[in-house]
Amino acid sequence: MSLCQKAYRTCARVALVLALVLIALPSLLNAQTAPKAPTVLSDDTVPKWELFVGYQWLNPGGNVPDQSTPPNALKLPSMPKGFGTNVAYNFTNNLALEANYGFNWNSSYDNVSMFSVGPKLTYRGDGVNYFVHTLIGFERISSQANNASNGVAALLGGGMDLKLWKPVTLRLFEADFQWAHANFAAEVPTEDSSLRRSDFDGVRLTTGLVFNFGGAPEVPVAAACSIDHNEVMVGEPLHATVAASNFNPKHTLTYTWASNGGKIEGKDTGAAIDTNGVNAGSYTVTATVTDPKAKKNNTASCTANFTVKPLNPPQVSCSASPAAVDAGTPSTITCACTSPDNATVTVGGWTSSAGSIAGSGNSATLTTTGASAGPITVNATCTDSRGLTASTTSTVTVNNPPPPPPPPPQASKVNECEYPNLKKPWRVDNTCKAELDDVALKLQQDPDAKLVVVGNAGPKEKRKNLAAERALNVKAYISGGEAKQNIDPSRIETRTGNAGTATSEQWIVPAGATFPEADSTTPVDETKVKAVPDHPKPVAKKKAAKKAE
Repeated sequence: MSLCQKAYRTCARVALVLALVLIALPSLLNAQTAPKAPTVLSDDTVPKWELFVGYQWLNPGGNVPDQSTPPNALKLPSMPKGFGTNVAYNFTNNLALEANYGFNWNSSYDNVSMFSVGPKLTYRGDGVNYFVHTLIGFERISSQANNASNGVAALLGGGMDLKLWKPVTLRLFEADFQWAHANFAAEVPTEDSSLRRSDFDGVRLTTGLVFNFGGAPEVPVAAACSIDHNEVMVGEPLHATVAASNFNPKHTLTYTWASNGGKIEGKDTGAAIDTNGVNAGSYTVTATVTDPKAKKNNTASCTANFTVKPLNPPQVSCSASPAAVDAGTPSTITCACTSPDNATVTVGGWTSSAGSIAGSGNSATLTTTGASAGPITVNATCTDSRGLTASTTSTVTVNNPPPPPPPPPQASKVNECEYPNLKKPWRVDNTCKAELDDVALKLQQDPDAKLVVVGNAGPKEKRKNLAAERALNVKAYISGGEAKQNIDPSRIETRTGNAGTATSEQWIVPAGATFPEADSTTPVDETKVKAVPDHPKPVAKKKAAKKAE
């Protein structure tokens, strides 16, 4: 194979290694960076420097020329003796620059050493790291059969590290493909080109310890609690939340909740608090966040405070309109019911100490029919949506009934005169005059009253108009007789009756009253009948005197 062909094959292999790294790098970085917390636990903090020291086994995978003429190809055997070391500087959580050195030898005094530099890509999991790297450098091959040879080399492989604790990691294994190109031109004639420039396709296994240095400082885990209301009424619900920070985003966290007031039920980052039956006061809710997979710095707690205020009962006031009524007249009771806590309120529970009451909404009607005079107490109850109540009373006064109207005035029979004089049956005697004086006094005391005089005649009395004459004589005595009562004659009405007795009846009729026997008596026509004087002038003497003339 020509030198150009070997160089081409070398370049192709290096290009393949770089292509594989470039293909794998974006996907692995995405897996590590999306999403992630701003900081992680100290056990998972990525160190700035990693120093590996450990055992290394190598199978060189190639031939060297021996000392025969012409030289023959001598295959290098496996080299179980060796050590390896490398230093890596981490630019990010996943990408580092690594400098690697390995040295192997066997009992035949063959040895291979390699130094290389290149990128290293790490996937950091829970308790374990996986890495791949691609390194380019040079390799030195020394054999007892010839002089040492230096050539370009490349390393492609990966491994797994177990996390013991932050400063030290166990590299469980590292498996690499080790390629090198050696130049033995001084030992091999020009004709044997296959040995002059040889390629080595080797395999290398390594294990040991990784020492970690630097990295981000330890950041304590933290938790922040919040609650949706700082103040609530008894019975109103609350909701608390917790936000954890600085925990390993790859770990599943556990949450516990506690409260010294109310009943709390928590689920993950949220908790519901029931304040029914809680006394008024201030209380605290506590959340504890734990990472069960972390060995230390794995717990954070926080608190949030809330205040439970007592329930305020509703307030109610009522008024009556009208506040005083007559029996049988209704009154309207109107109530104003409010809640200081803005709860829904209703008015009901209407009762009354008398009468009857019926309500609808915030008003009621009191019916006072049949109620006794005096105050009636009306009670109303205001109830809010939480069952709290408040009651109040209002008073409606039933007035005393007005006194009955006075009876209408009535005519009354004051007295009755008799006429025993047979010669002068119309004559008002002294006994009758005394009674008529009583009648005149009553008329004087009641100037609006009038007098009705009813004259009667017995069945054996044959004198015409005798009953009317007796009535007229009574009128004449009271209005202008010797007693001088001077009662206005217009206040005296004369009538004749049918009692069938020799009498006259004197009736006082007050203003507004009627004479009860108007239908059974007859008015006297005073234009036709006149009063008979007690001592009339003799008619015969007058006639004789005229004749004498």
